[in-house]
Amino acid sequence: MARERSGRTVAHLVLATRLKTLREAAGMTRGEAADALGAHTATVRRIELAETSLDEGQVHTLLKAYGAGFAEIEEVLGQLARANLPGWWHPWRSVMDSWQLDLMSVESATSIIRVWEPALVPALLRTPAYARAVDDVRRPDLSPEARDQRTDLLMERQRRLRDRKTRLWALMSAAALNTTVGDAEVMNDQRLALRAAAERSDVALQIHPLNGPLHVMTGMPTVTLYRVDVPEIPDHAVREGTLPGTADVSNSLHTVTAYHMLLDHACVIAPHPDKSKEALTP
Repeated sequence: MARERSGRTVAHLVLATRLKTLREAAGMTRGEAADALGAHTATVRRIELAETSLDEGQVHTLLKAYGAGFAEIEEVLGQLARANLPGWWHPWRSVMDSWQLDLMSVESATSIIRVWEPALVPALLRTPAYARAVDDVRRPDLSPEARDQRTDLLMERQRRLRDRKTRLWALMSAAALNTTVGDAEVMNDQRLALRAAAERSDVALQIHPLNGPLHVMTGMPTVTLYRVDVPEIPDHAVREGTLPGTADVSNSLHTVTAYHMLLDHACVIAPHPDKSKEALTP
């Protein structure tokens, strides 16, 4: 699967797509745009795919070549200046997995997140104590301070998604409810948090029982799908790796559609969210 390119954000992708649209509307080829820029055609291609940083001078030159007016040039350059500002997650970048760095921009523009979690509580539904206890076991390579920061980041992600009213549709195995993470108090608080989340209108939680039938995602690692509500940005799929901190990220239509179909099949077999609430009742 294709990995996200470092530094590529949703805002940069939107601007890159706009530059391509303006070039095509002006009836110019990439070669002609490159001539106006005094660069190679490959440079224009990379700019339009946001495979390189968007330089203010280059963008200004291209906009003038495409016949953009003063107001439009000012608007685009203003958008570029805002896009170049650090993302809200910038303070946590040192403790983030590499694949997360670009994906935070996508997550921040997401309208629906779907996730399959085979053995634990999905990350976006974890309590701070549960999340920290998971990292204590899975990420012994990190310092205690780094693990604290990662927990803080996760809580901030959850808060921002709630504020955006991003819908979360989570399918998890009941194995998570039978696996002690931390201690009994951590697990009790996590159950209470899951029960509260299941009552929210922006959350659909399905819990596949331990004695439930085999489904197409049984044994598959954690998979997360992002439905982005920005027309220029494709949906994304993330399949977490077996090694800590690794994942495959793809925005290929074929790959994303395949995972959507797998999740659809698994969700049909799993109990309805109302039944899943009963599984969380003491």
